[in-house]
Amino acid sequence: MPLSETAPDPIQYKSIAIVGKPMAAGITRTLIELAAFLRSSGRTVLFESETAASIASTASAADAADIAHYPVLSPADIGQQADAAIVVGGDGTMLGIARQLAPYPVPLIGINQGRLGFMTDIPAERMLATLAEMLDGDYESEQRTLLEGKVMRRGKPIFEALAFNDVVVARGTGAGMVELRVDVDGHFMYNQRSDGLIVATPTGSTAYSLSAGGPLLHPSLGGIVLVPIAPHALSNRPIVVTDRSEIVIEVIAGRNVSVNFDMQSLARMEHHDQVVIRRSAHTITFLHPRGWNYYDTLREKLHWNEYPSVDGQLK
Repeated sequence: MPLSETAPDPIQYKSIAIVGKPMAAGITRTLIELAAFLRSSGRTVLFESETAASIASTASAADAADIAHYPVLSPADIGQQADAAIVVGGDGTMLGIARQLAPYPVPLIGINQGRLGFMTDIPAERMLATLAEMLDGDYESEQRTLLEGKVMRRGKPIFEALAFNDVVVARGTGAGMVELRVDVDGHFMYNQRSDGLIVATPTGSTAYSLSAGGPLLHPSLGGIVLVPIAPHALSNRPIVVTDRSEIVIEVIAGRNVSVNFDMQSLARMEHHDQVVIRRSAHTITFLHPRGWNYYDTLREKLHWNEYPSVDGQLK
C-alpha cells in the first residue's frame, strides 16, 4: 500500500492542537489568529504547553487573557486527546513534535514560519484560506517513516530515541577522525575513517544527508541512506539499504564521539559502544493542501526553478 494517498472524505477532526516555535519573532499574533479561526469553525482548540507559555510571556495582557481560556496540554496528552495538530514554525519545530507524537495517530499540518519548510509547507500568509479548504476535506494525506536507535554498552542499552530525519554518529569539535565499523543485518559492510556517519530516512535525505553529498529519496521509498561525513577514503560512498535492515555502528577509535537523533537528543559514546538502528514501527501522517506534490517542494526549496526558459532559451 502506498505511503501517500488522497483523502476521500471531509475531515471530521473536532479537537485540534496548536504547536508553535517558542519565542519566535512575530509568531504570537499568528497563533492567536489561528486559535480564533479554529474556534469560530466550531472546533475545540488545545495548546501545547511550551507554546502556551511562550505566548503568555510575549503577548499583550488582552491576548494572554484570551489564550488562558484554552486547555493547555503536554505532547503526550495531545496524543491522547487531539484529532490533529497544526504546527507553526519551521522544520525543526515539526521534528520536535513529530517525534513526541509518533506513538499516537495524530496527523500533522505544517504552517511555515521558518526558512526552508520541507515539512511545514503552508505559507503563513495563506494559512487561514488554506486551512479552511483542508478542514472541509480538501487535502492530501501521506505517511512518513521514522528510525529508532539505541546505544549498547557492553551488551546493555544505555540510551534510546526516535529520529524523524537522521541518526548521526560523529566526532567532537576539535577532535580527529573517528573510525567506525558498520554491519548491516549481521553482515560486515566496512570500516571507515571519517568525521562521522549519517543514517537518514527518506524525509531526512533533504537535510544533513543532502549537505554531505547523499542522494534524495522520495518519501514513499522503503529505504535508509548511509552517508559518510568527509570520509578519508574517497571509495566510502553513500549507500541506500532496505528499510527492513538492522544497522549496527560500532565506535572503534576517535575522541569525543557522540550520537545525535535529529540533532535534538544526544548520547556520548565510548570505544566499542554500538548504535543499533532500525525502522520504527511508528509512522507520522502529514496533511497537505490539495495539489501538493513532492517534486514541487523540491523545485521550490532547492531553487531548481531559478532559470526558467522562454521559447527554449534560458533567461
